Amino acid sequence: MTDFFAGDENRVNDSSRNARKRSRRRRRQIRSAAFLALVTGLVVFAAVVSWPYVSSMFSSTSEEDFTGSGTESVVITIPKGASGSAIGKILEEKGVVASQSAFVEAFNANPRSGSIQPGSYALKKKISGADAVAALLDPASKAEIKVTIPEGFTVKQVKDRLVNVLGVEQAAVDKAASDTASLGLPAEAKGNLEGWIPPLTYTFAPGTNAQEALKQMVAKRVKELESSGIARDQWERQIIVASIVQREVSWSDHYAQVARVIENRLNDKSQVHGYLQMDSTVMYGVGKTSGIPTNADIQNDNPYNTYKHPGLPAGPISSPSIDVIKATVNPPAGDWLYFVTVNLDTGETKFSNSLEEHNKNVQEFRQWYAANKK
Repeated sequence: MTDFFAGDENRVNDSSRNARKRSRRRRRQIRSAAFLALVTGLVVFAAVVSWPYVSSMFSSTSEEDFTGSGTESVVITIPKGASGSAIGKILEEKGVVASQSAFVEAFNANPRSGSIQPGSYALKKKISGADAVAALLDPASKAEIKVTIPEGFTVKQVKDRLVNVLGVEQAAVDKAASDTASLGLPAEAKGNLEGWIPPLTYTFAPGTNAQEALKQMVAKRVKELESSGIARDQWERQIIVASIVQREVSWSDHYAQVARVIENRLNDKSQVHGYLQMDSTVMYGVGKTSGIPTNADIQNDNPYNTYKHPGLPAGPISSPSIDVIKATVNPPAGDWLYFVTVNLDTGETKFSNSLEEHNKNVQEFRQWYAANKK
């Protein structure tokens, strides 16, 4: 009996000891969990408090922005189709804004930013992204040079205008104009630049040289002709005809009629026998761009004197507009062989099919001219 109860007592003691061990383990686990929670909380707190400072240490300058009114000016060029991000990169590289992202943020915040146009701008360095957006939207910031070529200008007049407006040297312009291959002049022009510079207003970035300017002009003419529907092998002929029309009349109502006169005279076998007898071609042949030809001018024998030589002149005599060129393709039906503008102020022009009637019209012009030549 004694041994039996002794065994039970031993089992009770072992159970008590195991319970105490389990209790101690739970207390250690609780303390560990509490400690881990405390450490985790401290780490999170430290991260939250210190993140702005850590972020500023490791972030790129793309989050920076300038303040103030800026410093010296710099010319930048925005290409066609550039996004806000692309513009921001250009401005950052030029020192206009502190960072690409500063500009992009301002770009996205301004509802008018989509109106920013491609081109060259004069902007101050070290301005804020918002100021940069505002400057690009201000027309006064444009740093481009505009060159206007009027209808009927000759190559010589175009070159003079480039010298005066673009600010390039005469020698540089002459050299560029003579190297027609580098200008992209098509084979149809036969190396002659005359007539291949369309009369338009061109916009050039500062620093554009003569070759770049002329190349852009020629490219514009080629593009016009490609879109006109005129057969490529007729380009040069139609430019020649249009260049005469452009110099003979200044009113669009008469373009097609004068083109018809030219075609009629080229094919006539009874009165003019293929001679155009156009004063504009005579003047071009002697290097004049205005006035009335003298008897000496008419007697001057050169490839552009259509009193001396039948058919079309050797080449174009001016820069016609694309509208004039198109008007020469299918001129209206008519038997006119002569025309004369009888009033240079109003552009009134009279057409006839007989020399007798034409002479009367010429006399009317001479009377007007005598009264108004000053």
